[in-house]
Amino acid sequence: MKPPSLSVEAGATGRTGMSVRSGMSVRVRLALAVLLTGVLTAAGVIVTLALAFQRFEQENAYLRADAFLARVVAQYDDLLDVHDRSPDSFRQFLGSLLLFEPDSQLYLLAADGSVLAHTGQAQLAPGFKVALAPVQQSAAASNDAQASRRAPFVMGDDPERMDADAVVAARALRRPLIRAAEPVAGYLYLVCRKPGLPGTGQALFRSSLAGPALAAVAALIVLGSLLAAWIIGTVTRPLRVLSDEVARAARDGFSSAAASPHQPAPVAGDDEFSRLRQGFRALLATLRTQWDALQRMDHFRRESVSNLSHDLRSPLTATVACLETLEQRWAGDSARAADQHLVQVALRNTSNAAGMVRSLGDLALLDEPEFKLKPIRLDLAEVLDDIALRFAERAQQQGVALHFEAQGSAVPVAAVDVELFERAVANLLDNALKFTPAGGQVVLTAGLAAGHDVEAGRVQVAVTDTGAGIAPEELPHLFDRLYQARQSVAPATSEGGKGLGLAIVKRIVELHGGTVDVASTVGQGTTVRLSLPGA
Repeated sequence: MKPPSLSVEAGATGRTGMSVRSGMSVRVRLALAVLLTGVLTAAGVIVTLALAFQRFEQENAYLRADAFLARVVAQYDDLLDVHDRSPDSFRQFLGSLLLFEPDSQLYLLAADGSVLAHTGQAQLAPGFKVALAPVQQSAAASNDAQASRRAPFVMGDDPERMDADAVVAARALRRPLIRAAEPVAGYLYLVCRKPGLPGTGQALFRSSLAGPALAAVAALIVLGSLLAAWIIGTVTRPLRVLSDEVARAARDGFSSAAASPHQPAPVAGDDEFSRLRQGFRALLATLRTQWDALQRMDHFRRESVSNLSHDLRSPLTATVACLETLEQRWAGDSARAADQHLVQVALRNTSNAAGMVRSLGDLALLDEPEFKLKPIRLDLAEVLDDIALRFAERAQQQGVALHFEAQGSAVPVAAVDVELFERAVANLLDNALKFTPAGGQVVLTAGLAAGHDVEAGRVQVAVTDTGAGIAPEELPHLFDRLYQARQSVAPATSEGGKGLGLAIVKRIVELHGGTVDVASTVGQGTTVRLSLPGA
């Protein structure tokens, strides 16, 4: 358990809380939602009233037209005969009937819808016909005894403009000498004013709706918005207080030292928000208690590891020195060959134990919250080239090709603690050489990441080998402390890693604000890549 990593998580939580508060609050969202709902409702009401007014105009026009045709047909039952006797004077006769309705046009139709005479100004072609279905529908509706089954209005052709959105009315005509059961001989067809609000209708709409109604709707919107704002403020005030407490906890952390010295006011009420605040405060108190216990345990662990490493380092160093003396003393004595082999085994295991103790001490030091880096801005290519030269002799003895490659023309400059950075890269090269057989190669590369993603401009350092590779199930645990991949351990001789080298690498990279990842294919090799902030 590492306090630095825990503190990083707490800081990330604080940044997240701040980013959430910088956005639109719930109170503003609710107010905007209520306002938008009111505006849309008002717009819907206005559109509905406009459509209703238009429909009223159409129904009123249809009723007046139907009543007019009923009076004309009742008074003149021989219109077809009159037309046959004097077609020219019949048009003037139709015009005299419409003196009271200048916006309407009257037509005399044959049974097939052909126009026989009309009062319009347009010159219609001989045999011009209107759509017969609306004519028959209106004529049938006028003869329907049950008013409830009549259509509110009928839309039909307007020969003057040839559109299908004019209100029309029609009455069937029969010749007086023909029996009542005979078919219809023609129709008297009236085209009323066009739908919509032209002329006086539009002025009437403005005077009756646009003024008083719009003012009333606007007043309702204002009053509704004020009432909604008051309700929203009252309802969300406890939520805002709770949000402030969450943000304060995220900013200050879970340590008891970060808690306010003043006792918070008790939560009043028993509603959902009050219970939520009480639950949050209880949870925060539990978290702070557990956090303090965790910090004490972690501090005890780090101190124990550091003290143990310091106490074991001296006796292990003395033991190694004694074993090396015995090994040198018995080097030329054939009678001591068996003893010499035992000394070599003991020396190897004691050296491994001494190295593990040193690594534990170094890792405990890196975990200290007070530990500070000593960064220096430099060209990492030069540092990596020197490290590669340092391992060149060992690689040559193992029959492994080791070299450094600079990727790209950009200089990989970064601010690093030179000693720790060299330690991290040396650990990676040590692992790569340890598990790369003779005839293989290890490549150390460095360069600046290109592209437009989050890695752009960062320094990438990679160690690639052609060793046995690592199984996929081992990769997630590779940087865990004291964890060793199975193929990297030789139990009989304690050869291989001690499970701390890569953990130290990861900790060093994290202290530099970087990341480390590994990619491996069994039988082909492994690549460990360090990503550091560029300088």
